[in-house]
Amino acid sequence: MKKSYNLIIFILIASSVLSCSTKKDSVINRNFHALTTKYNVLFNGEQAFEKGLKNIENGYVDNFWKRLPIEPIKFDERNANLIKFSSPGSGFDGDGGSDNSAPATPFDRAEEKAAKAIQKHSMNINGYEKNRKIDDAYLLLGKSRYYTQRFIPAIEAFNYIISNYPKAALIYDTKVWRAKSNIRLENEKLAIESLNLLIELDKNEKNLTPLQRQQAYTAMAMAYEKTDTIQKVIDNLAISTSFLKNHQSARNAFVLGQIYSELNRKDSARMVFRKLADEKWVPEKYRIHASIEMVKNIEAKDSSNVLLVDRLRKLIRNSDNRKYLNELYYQAGVLQEDRGNTEKAIEFYLKSLEVPSRDIYQKTYTYEKLGNIYFEKQEYLLAGSFYDSVLKATTEEFETEKRIRRIKRKNKGLTKLRAFEETVTANDSVLKLVAMSSDERTAFFEGYIEKIKESDEKKRQRLLNAQDFGSQFGGGSSFGGGNNQGKWYFYNSQSVGFGKVAFQKSWGKRPLEDNWRWSDKNEVGSETEEEETVQTEKTDSRYVVETYLKQIPTDPAVINKLKVDKNEALYQLGLIYKEQFKNSTLAISNFEKLYAINDKPELVLPINYHLYQLYDEIGEEEKANEKKDFILKNYSDSKFAEIIRKPNSKITESKKVDEIDKKYRLVYSLYKHNQFEDVVDQVDNLSAAAQNSELIAKFVLLRALAIGKYKSKDEYKKALEFVAFNYANRIEGKKATEIIKLLK
Repeated sequence: MKKSYNLIIFILIASSVLSCSTKKDSVINRNFHALTTKYNVLFNGEQAFEKGLKNIENGYVDNFWKRLPIEPIKFDERNANLIKFSSPGSGFDGDGGSDNSAPATPFDRAEEKAAKAIQKHSMNINGYEKNRKIDDAYLLLGKSRYYTQRFIPAIEAFNYIISNYPKAALIYDTKVWRAKSNIRLENEKLAIESLNLLIELDKNEKNLTPLQRQQAYTAMAMAYEKTDTIQKVIDNLAISTSFLKNHQSARNAFVLGQIYSELNRKDSARMVFRKLADEKWVPEKYRIHASIEMVKNIEAKDSSNVLLVDRLRKLIRNSDNRKYLNELYYQAGVLQEDRGNTEKAIEFYLKSLEVPSRDIYQKTYTYEKLGNIYFEKQEYLLAGSFYDSVLKATTEEFETEKRIRRIKRKNKGLTKLRAFEETVTANDSVLKLVAMSSDERTAFFEGYIEKIKESDEKKRQRLLNAQDFGSQFGGGSSFGGGNNQGKWYFYNSQSVGFGKVAFQKSWGKRPLEDNWRWSDKNEVGSETEEEETVQTEKTDSRYVVETYLKQIPTDPAVINKLKVDKNEALYQLGLIYKEQFKNSTLAISNFEKLYAINDKPELVLPINYHLYQLYDEIGEEEKANEKKDFILKNYSDSKFAEIIRKPNSKITESKKVDEIDKKYRLVYSLYKHNQFEDVVDQVDNLSAAAQNSELIAKFVLLRALAIGKYKSKDEYKKALEFVAFNYANRIEGKKATEIIKLLK
């Protein structure tokens, strides 16, 4: 009996093992492996894949200031892993792996599970796959590799499905994914050909689902975008939006609107964006930004401008749109600026900056707008501060943009201007104090100290009021604390903070020890002495007139340096306003100020000449003639007088300079192409005009460097010494001196 029982157990175990075989084609085997694949290994892989997609969706940040990528993912094409696998499912058998660590990403885990499903449950019998779920595993394998930027192994997996499972339910999805992988590998033509075949099949047999059609046309648009065939991109994006109302459809429509805008087809762009903004099924970020794009694509004098203002106001009032407030305020400012309401525009721009936001790129546009407004108002210092903010907020990713490079060039002049303006203001203030009598200085600083005391008293009162408020209301006790929280002073963090500030203002930083109020703990006197010590400690040096009086310079050399620096700054300001910013009024103002206080004879002529040009430019003939007559009478032999008498000679001279510059470029080109003997020959045979030009030092240094390339060290050193001696104060001379030191 016992033997019979054991035999039955053996038969059951044997039949169970045989039913799990992947080599035996039976109904039980096929269903067992299909169900195990679907509900065990493959299920876990698909869950990991969905998690990876969710991570991409949450981590990817769209920059709506540029055209959105059709597929919301950023690949670094340079880092694409092009390693080939020996088979679509290799690399996960667990035997040859040198590393048993967990997969790095959810996509790696999904790939691992797909490979495991193929290896353990594939029923390839006589060249035919009997497990109906294996094609799902291969598709998951390929998609996982696609998202880990391993496009060639991904294509291998997709090709395996297409070759071995031509009638699989997922064959159309596989072909779209293969096309996308080819696009990433810059095989756009191959992708377009395969997608065209797929779409033609759709037209003839109507086999593709709406989702598959959308994916096919979206991939086609991606391929044509790579080839810069913009009309084909438009056509395919337009078709792709007609099948379904989903996230990709909204994105495709938004990109379509952006392309219309880039092509200056404003009417088409507004039509697309208006539809997106009005459709409730469209995701929030596309709806809000569609309204913003409508503002960007409106003409300044368009009658619909008023309607857009109302639309933006409604969006701003809607509390659900808080995270878009910075952009909404910005676009409201743009609308107001287009309508000529500059002050209202400034108000909206400032509100945009006040909104807490991590969108640094958008802030750079707001700072730039404010900088441009104040630049037009000729408030250059304020404009410069906003341009500074643009450059500080700019990340490396956007530093190469033309817009940022333009702001850098503009701000370079403003930075110099700001430095010179600060020099003039500071030195002028000190020189005014120097010119005052002793009584006038004392009276001036007493008035200044009274203002400081008044300001400090207001600050102190605000601190006390804040402490009283904290004592009464217990500051924040309603946020999760107990009923007793906030009743005692030290339970209220806000009151404690204000108290610390008030204490340090009166007493400074004191260590935690006995007799902390005494400045000298070795001598403990009467109460009167203690009070005097406390009073001394509480005296603020800012309230003492002597603090300021002793800072006024008395050394004649220092005072003279202040005057010289101020005069130089006034001259440079005049030049900057005249030449760079074309602001004749401010240029005249600075030159006239300098002319009134100038004590350098060498500056009299250039100041008068610049004023002559400026007055002539703005049509002040009387003042222009006055400066002209002064130059012709007192400096008749000067170059400036010659230019006034013969204005056309300046043009001839500039032409000569251009010719010499071209000559230098030619010689430098010879040097770059290692034609050193020709360089020496060209420099030795320079024309008289070139030898007397400003560029002669550059020619001579280039000659010396050329000699160093093909002659002896002594001859090279001799040529450099000639440059260093004859042009010692020039950059070229200093450079030659440095090279000589290196040679030694």
